[in-house]
Amino acid sequence: MVNREDAASGEARYADIDKSYKAEGITIRWQPQDCIHVGECFRRLGTVFQPRSRPWVIPDAAPPDEIADTILHCPSGALHFLRTDGGPQEMAGDDIEISPVANGPLYLRGRIRIEGPDGRVIREDTRVALCRCGASENKPFCDNSHRRVAFQAEGR
Repeated sequence: MVNREDAASGEARYADIDKSYKAEGITIRWQPQDCIHVGECFRRLGTVFQPRSRPWVIPDAAPPDEIADTILHCPSGALHFLRTDGGPQEMAGDDIEISPVANGPLYLRGRIRIEGPDGRVIREDTRVALCRCGASENKPFCDNSHRRVAFQAEGR
């Protein structure tokens, strides 16, 4: 579901890395260029997501249902899954939900298609985190630069 080209504002900070971790019943995909290290994954399921270990994803440490539920809480879309056991796949809703994070990015959920100024598709996904501080080096996506520049959103 993810289509990636460099944003018009410059190259991504990372090479186009796409890691897969397979276990019986599920494959976990991680794209570090999209990860903003919110920590939902390891707070929810620390047996599988262990950021201080290598590899940091232990896909057979929990049942596929628990892993899938945890991945659905990743706000940036850096984590995705593919069920290989017949379990439910990730589905995008028809409506797009937008949630501003206090002094941080905008989280979008739904059937999302982002195009550059030239009309090229930059990304199609079900979850993204968009920069609103203007300092990201991975625009239009958040890269946590709001922390470095001490971004203060008006009214939030």
